Amino acid sequence: MLLTVDLERLDVRPGHLLLDAGCGEGRHCFGSQSRGAHVVGLDLDLEAMRMPSKVLRKQGRPLGQLGTMLQGDAFHLPFADGSFDRIICSEVMEHVHDYRAAARELARVAKPGARVAITIPTATSEHLYLRLGDDYFESPGGHIRIFRPRDLAEGLAAAGLTTTGCGFAHGFHTPYWMLRSVMHLPSADRSRLVRAYREFLIRATVSPAMARVERVLNFVCPKSVILYAEKSPGARRGSRAAKKAGGKNPAQSRERGIPDRAKAARSVAGGGAGSSSAARPERVAAATPA
Repeated sequence: MLLTVDLERLDVRPGHLLLDAGCGEGRHCFGSQSRGAHVVGLDLDLEAMRMPSKVLRKQGRPLGQLGTMLQGDAFHLPFADGSFDRIICSEVMEHVHDYRAAARELARVAKPGARVAITIPTATSEHLYLRLGDDYFESPGGHIRIFRPRDLAEGLAAAGLTTTGCGFAHGFHTPYWMLRSVMHLPSADRSRLVRAYREFLIRATVSPAMARVERVLNFVCPKSVILYAEKSPGARRGSRAAKKAGGKNPAQSRERGIPDRAKAARSVAGGGAGSSSAARPERVAAATPA
């Protein structure tokens, strides 16, 4: 399974309630569920979640584990303050205009002492793709910013999340996206070379030998950087004051995972930003549209 976040380093344990914000097809959801966690995925793309959500729910049911996916807005998460033990937000922040507001909302739904992992593309790889062509940034749903990890860490700190470490991932994927950029991104799948490299990537995910090689490449040409952070154990549940100070951004609609369609789920999932009761797995499960 191709994972960006090191779930061992994030310390995902049996019984934890974990949110994967921007879950896509749920790779981190499935990885976390295999470690015994109750898992909630959230994303904009309902169709991408439809089948994985069924599988996630089916796998968790015999073990008494929550496995569910919601369509929702990462700027208005449909969960009570202080709901989650662990939070993952992978390859989302480069798509949003107001990443600080998104970070505040993640911090709000994190329990005091919760651990958070947020991944972004490395600035080096992003600048490389930009030099090879404009398609990578101008295609629909493309990235709207190139991050320095320090900027993201400062945004997390302002939200009440202290960065405790970082990691790197996907050394094999940097040349893959270079190749796609060279081959004109919108039509790159027509290239035999691109298709051959994709087949290599699929085979590499199940090869222990290739995994060892990629661990070396992760320090040479990583595609992604992961920031691991923690909410102070003494922090208050929620951050309504910080959220109010941050205001809203009219450009929120471009976020991956995200129009404001979770309002109807709030009352079921535990009340959202204004609720004082933490979300329970059974409440979250009842809110699932996917």
